[in-house]
Amino acid sequence: MSNRAARGIEEAVERWFASLGWQPFAFQRAVWQAIGDGHSGLLHATTGAGKTYAVWLGALLALADPHGAEPTTKPAPLRVLWITPMRALAADTLRSIQQSLEALAPSVRAWSAAARSGDTSSSERAAQDRRLPTVLVTTPESVSLMLSRPDAKDRLGTLRLVIVDEWHELLGNKRGVQVQLALARLRRWNAALQVWGMSATVGNLEEAMSTLLAGSDGVLVQGEVPKTLVIDSLLPPRADRFPWAGHLGIAMLPQVADEIAASRTALVFTNTRSQAEIWYQALLDARPEWAGQIALHHGSLDRAVREWVELGLKTGSLRAVVCTSSLDLGVDFLPVERVLQIGSPKGVARLLQRAGRSGHAPGRPSRVTLVPTHSIEMVEGAAARAAIAAGHIEERHSPEQPLDVLVQHLVTVALGGGFAPDALYDEVRDTAAYAHLSREHWQWCLDFVSRGGPSLTAYPDYRRALPDDDGLWRVPDARLARRHRSNIGTIVSDASMSVQYLQGAKLGTVEESFIARMKPGDCFLFGGRMLELVRVHEMTALVRRASGRRPVVPRWNGGRMPLSSTLADAVVQQLALADGGRYDSPEMERVRPLLELQQKWSALPTPETLLAETLVTREGWHLFLYPFAGRPVHMGLANLLSWRVAQHAPATFSIAVNDYGFELLSATPVDWPALLPRLLHTSHEGGEGERAAPLREVLASLNATELARRRFREIARISGLVYQGYPGERRSNRQLQASSSLFYEVFRKYDPANRLLTQAEQELLSQELEIGRLHASLRRMAAQRLTLHNLARPTPFAFPLMVELFREKLSNEDVGDRIARMVAQLEKAAGGEPGAAANDPGAVRSNLVFGVEGTGDSQAPAGPERGGRQRRSARQRRAN
Repeated sequence: MSNRAARGIEEAVERWFASLGWQPFAFQRAVWQAIGDGHSGLLHATTGAGKTYAVWLGALLALADPHGAEPTTKPAPLRVLWITPMRALAADTLRSIQQSLEALAPSVRAWSAAARSGDTSSSERAAQDRRLPTVLVTTPESVSLMLSRPDAKDRLGTLRLVIVDEWHELLGNKRGVQVQLALARLRRWNAALQVWGMSATVGNLEEAMSTLLAGSDGVLVQGEVPKTLVIDSLLPPRADRFPWAGHLGIAMLPQVADEIAASRTALVFTNTRSQAEIWYQALLDARPEWAGQIALHHGSLDRAVREWVELGLKTGSLRAVVCTSSLDLGVDFLPVERVLQIGSPKGVARLLQRAGRSGHAPGRPSRVTLVPTHSIEMVEGAAARAAIAAGHIEERHSPEQPLDVLVQHLVTVALGGGFAPDALYDEVRDTAAYAHLSREHWQWCLDFVSRGGPSLTAYPDYRRALPDDDGLWRVPDARLARRHRSNIGTIVSDASMSVQYLQGAKLGTVEESFIARMKPGDCFLFGGRMLELVRVHEMTALVRRASGRRPVVPRWNGGRMPLSSTLADAVVQQLALADGGRYDSPEMERVRPLLELQQKWSALPTPETLLAETLVTREGWHLFLYPFAGRPVHMGLANLLSWRVAQHAPATFSIAVNDYGFELLSATPVDWPALLPRLLHTSHEGGEGERAAPLREVLASLNATELARRRFREIARISGLVYQGYPGERRSNRQLQASSSLFYEVFRKYDPANRLLTQAEQELLSQELEIGRLHASLRRMAAQRLTLHNLARPTPFAFPLMVELFREKLSNEDVGDRIARMVAQLEKAAGGEPGAAANDPGAVRSNLVFGVEGTGDSQAPAGPERGGRQRRSARQRRAN
């Protein structure tokens, strides 16, 4: 650096690193140099390699006292905005920044740092309203709130650098679009603003950087720091040849407890909060002496509880923490030696992210152990390891033109000093999400915020932004301004209720729909405690401790993550190897009896073949098809095929899906061998018509209106049509649903060209049905060789799909009895016990180690859905 102050800081950084026994990595120096030269960019490096210090110390070196004239005793203005997707990560990042500022004093004593998020106290917010710190660590929602202040330009105009942490986590969703719009506004105020992103797990790096930098040139730095990654599996004594979703689950508890006992500190990841509650309680029941040494962490727990757990992980005072994605990202817990993943990770990037929570420091190995809850998940373990070794990681892409986010942003900017439409149009088009936004769509958004469109013109509440005498669009009503600020954001979920002891101690939040199903005296498990509901008062569930009763576990939305394309393809590759007699990993060797029986009675799927099976039972005529495309795609494919069958002759089907395949069951005969080749190879015209035809058929096969109505609820909330809460008031989930449904019907009847209706349909297709992936699956299936097998009995792959029918029709006890009888009959037909792999006692763990370069709601996950069209529609109405 050229100025004296910067040289002094650089020397202080070198001394601090030396005092810790550290040497800066080459990629860290590259980032420091790039920031010092005024470049923006993206840093991609493995978790725990030192990304935070690379970007943060680069900011200090480049920005501290850049003119050499600022008195060191005067507080420095806001210069660095650090955007992070999670509150826990914000708190952890702030601690790292403050520690480095203290270590580097007095060189940077004029700098201060603070955080602003949903966890920030009112007193802290008030202090920040008076004066912002030099470095502010915050969330996308808090950035938008700051942009909504009338003095936003003055308060944020001193910014020199914006850092977006865990960019891969934001890139593919509406929160990432919210960040893009905020960055466009900040760049408009300061054309020289530098922007840096950080990521550890994204497959399309160039696109990720281009999206962050709005197409501007940037520097892509890849952290070439060798990192040892150990991915192993905790295998059961044998692999059942007829598995069903979740049947292992807690059966693996003794082995998991032994692994925790052998580790200093461990994180036990689950895919749902319900699953986390159950595993935490089960571990305590199995090892009561661990009380106080193990803890629970998920986003619904109170802030104080979460902070206590995070501090325990920091200090190493906790033996293990059962957690969800609330601890997925970037938090630095040095004592954590290993991670256990309960059930399928569902994606390669997610597995890498969670593995990186252990050995979170340069030179320390990261280790993740997969704990299957389903026999076939053992194949996923081998597949995930192979995909990581090959460098195959999921790509993420920005949503295109979500108008609900844009409408919200227009009102935010109208509050933040107002806007001129033409200038803001150019600003918005600088983002990747809205680069192709047409004038027609822009004018529709302006019309929507000024009068609610043609159907809401008579209602003053929807005149949220209007031009003043100077031509600037502003919010004309203080009440509307308060309402908008209290509802800024794109995170939409079921309305939550506080869970609180009668004596007053708050435990956290739970979904309103869960409490609504309970009556006083009912018990449930929450925060590792068995609680009795006493009464509900003003969106608060008042509880007391209970014991000796069977608990109900809270269920949270969003628990069904589909298998990613990358991991699904890797699974099929493993099956293809098994088809050729190759079982190259402990996981594949353990599941070999299941796969060999599948091969004997039917066949194994491969990339070149599409496996179909037919079976006649007392329930009817079954078709099993295994595209390995993930749950949402299979639901669309199942409905599409059943709809195509119905075009030839009337038919009614029950449907079951999982991540591997789907089942169609008809009570009347269906000649699947004759029909299936025609159904899969239905020809379409070329070009866009090839894509549009199955799209129209999928919409025709589903209750598309009801599904779009459900999607519209989220859009109505984000766009400001309905509000989750007013100042001093909370609206119930039932009220929100009724309001959004009313708007949906009004728009369909009086404003059918409403763009939000179109968006609801597009999001239904792209997100819930994954129409792009569905179309790719159809094309792949048409190119594959169909292998159709008429079965005498269910195969290992078919059995999990059949189990779901029993779950709907029978009580829990009858389900267990029925499954046990079926398994006994099938095992007898298969020749008794599953073979040699079951002979060794206890669990066996694979232990494969390889180097990875820096570049490089229930007991178990919920099972498949099943139900005919009428039953499925009813279930969707109940779920909504």
